[in-house]
Amino acid sequence: MLPTYRQGDWLLVGTVGSTERLQDSVVVIERESYPGILYIKRVIRIDLFPTGALGLWVQGDNEEQSTDSRQWGPVSLSEIRGKVWFRYKRARR
Repeated sequence: MLPTYRQGDWLLVGTVGSTERLQDSVVVIERESYPGILYIKRVIRIDLFPTGALGLWVQGDNEEQSTDSRQWGPVSLSEIRGKVWFRYKRARR
């Protein structure tokens, strides 16, 4: 999520109450296909899967280097670990 978030920043992440508050929010994702790896992405839109389940279209802020829904497709709600509520920037040297 460069340049918005950088290595060393501390994030306060909380639970997600409802999908209507996720539009344009930054979320933490753990993909089912890559357990243990966390991604930070911005919710661009909320989609419906063909099954009728909700999915989130997520993208990173650095479009040239980000791996996101442009490669994965929509992310299921079960893969969302939380919403970023606050960032504490680490001092830069």
